[in-house]
Amino acid sequence: MIAAFLGLRLYSVLGRRAEHEEESVPQRFEGPDDQSVPAPGQPQSTAPAVAARPAQLEGVMPAVERGVREIASADNRFDLTAFLEGARGAYEMVLEAFWNGDRDTLRELCDDDVYEGFVAAIEAREEAGETLDNTLIRVEDTRVHSASLDDRTARISVLFVADIAAVTRDKEGNVIAGSLDDAIESRDVWTFSRNIASKDPNWVLDETDEG
Repeated sequence: MIAAFLGLRLYSVLGRRAEHEEESVPQRFEGPDDQSVPAPGQPQSTAPAVAARPAQLEGVMPAVERGVREIASADNRFDLTAFLEGARGAYEMVLEAFWNGDRDTLRELCDDDVYEGFVAAIEAREEAGETLDNTLIRVEDTRVHSASLDDRTARISVLFVADIAAVTRDKEGNVIAGSLDDAIESRDVWTFSRNIASKDPNWVLDETDEG
């Protein structure tokens, strides 16, 4: 049951396309396939349809928008709105898994390098007899930081701005660092990748950095 739950949860976390292709998807990155019919007596425009810019790309650098468009052109399953929603969900899940020492969830969501980095930090914490009593208060912002398509590998970096209450306790449960009363702002840039030729719709976390 746990394995089935994880599989279902992961499918819904990153890269999930709409269940019904015939239904229109609000704010889908790709432009509409059908063209509007001009009113009688008006000339029909021969200019190619231009995909509307999603709200998530407002204010980003042209190189970032170009990278997102390249990914969308190469992978017709890509949906920017769904991706960012999934990335936010993955951000919350990975943080909770790291704080709780949940290696199984980290293994499912991270590539080898990132997973090994998290596990090394967890083992050092366990060896010291310390535990984290952290709380994610809110995620205030989620935006595309960079995007690129290298051969068949799509990589999208996302900036997360979040408020986190962080506390470290020793083996007796005493607070040795942080406070649950004072949340601090965290700015993280996480990069997710996916082979667009793969039938697997899931993206994996392959790099973490501070924003």
